[in-house]
Amino acid sequence: MTALRQRKSSKVKEAGLEPQSQRCEHASANLNKTLFEGTSWWTVFCVIIGSIVGVSLGLLCCIYVATLHENDLWFSNIKEVEREISFRTECGLYYSYYKQMLSASTIQEGLSELMNDNTTESMRTINILQRMNIYQEVLLSILYRMLPIQSYLEPVYFYIYTVFALQAVYVLALFLISWMLSDSWLAGTLAGVWYILNRVDTTRVEFTISLRENWSLPFFALQVAAITCYLRPQLRLQHQRVVLWLVFVCTLSFCLTWQFNQFILLVQAFLIFTLDSLDFLTAEQATSLYLVQVISLLCVWLLQFCNSMVLGSLVLSFIVAVLFIKHFQTGLKTGGFVVRVGKLALHAVLVLTLTLIINYSAKRVLQLRSDEHIFKFIKAKFGLGATRDFDASLYLCEEAFGLLPLDTFDRLAATLLLYPYLCTLSILVIVLALAALTNLREFGAGQTSGVPEEMAFRMRPDVAYNLLHTIFFGLLAFSTMRMKYLWTGHMCAFTAFGVCGKEMWTLCLRVIHCNTEGKLKLIRFSVPLVLLAFLYYKFWPKLTEELSELREFYDPDTVELMTWISSKTPKRAVFAGSMQLLAGIKLCTGRVLTNHPHYEDQALRERTRQVYQIYARQSAEEVHRILRAVGTDYVVLEDSICYERRHSRGCRLRDLLDLANGH
Repeated sequence: MTALRQRKSSKVKEAGLEPQSQRCEHASANLNKTLFEGTSWWTVFCVIIGSIVGVSLGLLCCIYVATLHENDLWFSNIKEVEREISFRTECGLYYSYYKQMLSASTIQEGLSELMNDNTTESMRTINILQRMNIYQEVLLSILYRMLPIQSYLEPVYFYIYTVFALQAVYVLALFLISWMLSDSWLAGTLAGVWYILNRVDTTRVEFTISLRENWSLPFFALQVAAITCYLRPQLRLQHQRVVLWLVFVCTLSFCLTWQFNQFILLVQAFLIFTLDSLDFLTAEQATSLYLVQVISLLCVWLLQFCNSMVLGSLVLSFIVAVLFIKHFQTGLKTGGFVVRVGKLALHAVLVLTLTLIINYSAKRVLQLRSDEHIFKFIKAKFGLGATRDFDASLYLCEEAFGLLPLDTFDRLAATLLLYPYLCTLSILVIVLALAALTNLREFGAGQTSGVPEEMAFRMRPDVAYNLLHTIFFGLLAFSTMRMKYLWTGHMCAFTAFGVCGKEMWTLCLRVIHCNTEGKLKLIRFSVPLVLLAFLYYKFWPKLTEELSELREFYDPDTVELMTWISSKTPKRAVFAGSMQLLAGIKLCTGRVLTNHPHYEDQALRERTRQVYQIYARQSAEEVHRILRAVGTDYVVLEDSICYERRHSRGCRLRDLLDLANGH
C-alpha cells in the first residue's frame, strides 16, 4: 500500500603461533598502559587520533542514514499522519506507545495506562511493559518531557534521531573490536567504512526505525567489544572487573530492548561453552560470562513483571546445566588426549540432556506456551515438524525467514569484504584447530606436555572468541536471512582485523621467509591504506549519487483510510484486519484492535488465526460469529491480500488458512 515516488522537482536518475603473554608494540596495544601507567606522547597522540577517527565514522554513519531517511520520504515536509504511516507494520505499534506516553497528562498516568492497557487487544487488559520490550519508548518519552527541547524539536524527530544516533554507537563498537584485535586503529577505520558501504546488508534502520533490532544490536556490538577487552591477555585484574561491569550493562540493555534476546544469548552461551571446553578460557572467565548472562536475564524478568518467557528460556536452562555439571564433574581438564576428548564428549551429552530436562520441567511448571511458535518454525524449517501449522507456515513463507540469498555474497564481494573475510576465516580456523589440539594435549590448564613453547600453537582468547562468534552467527545468518544483521556488522570488524592484524601477516611472511619487522610494519599499514583508497575511488561517486536521489512518501489510500477512521468512527471502536495494517490504525487513530504484530503470545496467535478467517473459505455466518466474539465493530479488507501476488501459490495467506483448516 505504501509507495515512494520521485519528487517533482528532483532530478531522476588473532591468532597465530605466538604465546598469549606476548605484548603488542603499537599504540592501541598499550591502551591500558596509556591510561594507567603513562607512556610516550606519540602513543597518547595515536590513541587520541584513533578515537577521533572512530567517533567521526560513527557520526558519519548516523548522518548518512538520517539523510537517506529524509531523502526517501521527504519526512520534514509531509503531514503528521503520513509520518506515522511511514512507521511500517510492528514499527508503528512500538512507536504508538511512545506517542501514548507523551499524550498522557503525567508520567505516572502514562505508565499506568501501559500497565493496564485495554486498547491493544479488544476485550482484554494487558500489561504492555510485561508483554513487549518497550522500555526504550518509555525512557525516551520521559527524557523528552524533562529536557528543554520541546520548543524546537518535535517528538518524532527526538525519537528517530535517537535511533540514528545508536548507529553511531554501533559503528564505534565495531571500530573498537577491530582496533583491540589488530592493535591498529586503521582496522577500525576499515571496519567502519565497510559497514557503511554494505548498508543494504548491515542495517535496515532507515526504513524500519522502530524495529527492536535497531535498538538492541548497537548494545550487542558494545557487549562483544567489552568481552573482547575482557579476554585480552594483558588486561589487569582490577581492569577486568570494570570491564565485566560494562559487559553486564551492555548485556542488560541488549536483553531489555529485543524479545529475541534469549535465542541470541543461547548462541553466545554455546560459544562460551566451546571455548571453555577447549581451554581457550579460564574457568573464572567462563563462569563470569555465564553469570553476567544469567543476572541480565533475571533483571529483565523483574523489569518485565516476571515474564515467564524469560524463566522458561533455553539459555537459562543451558547455563544452569553447565554450571551444575561443572561443579560435580571434577577433573574434566586432566588426563591424556584421548581421555580428555572422551570426558568432553560425555560432558557435552550430560549438559544437553540436563538442559532439555530443566527446560521441559520449567515450561510445565510455568505453563509456558508463548514461545512454542518459534520451535514449531525451527522444526518445520528443517523438516522435523508438521508443515500444516499456521504459525510455522506464516514464518516459512516469509522471505526474511528463508535461507540467505546468494546475491548477498555478490554485494559483499563488490566492496572487497568477502574475499579477505574468507581468507582470514580459513587461516584462523586451521590455527584454532591446531591450538585446540595443543590445549587438549596439555595436562591441565597452564601445564605443558613437554612440547617446546616455540613449537606450540596458541591463539589469544579474544581472537578465539571473535572467530567462533563470526562462525556461529554466520551459520545462523545462512539459515535465516533476518538474522544476517547479527553477522554482517561483526564480519566487517573481523575482516578488518584480518587485513591489519599482526598475527595474520606474520604467518604469511613466515611462509615466504620474509618475516622482518620492517616488512611487517610496511604491509600492515600499506594494505589497509590501499584498500581505503580503492573503496573511496569506487564508491564515493555512488554514495553522492545515492544521496542526491530525492523521493517523497506517497500513499493516498492509507491516508484517506486513517482520516476516515479518525473522523467517522467512535473512539472506542474495535477494528479487525491484518496485523500489519492494524498497527498503523492504532498509531494513527488510537482505535482498539483485535490483534497486532507482536506475536509472542499464544492466546494472541490463536486470536489472529481466528480473525484471519475473513480471508479463508468460511461461511459469512461463521466469520460474523468469530468477529463478534472478539468485539469487532469494523473490518478492514485489503485488496493486496485478497488478490495476493507477492507470494507464490501455496504461500498466500488464504492458502495457509485453508491448509490449516483442513481444506
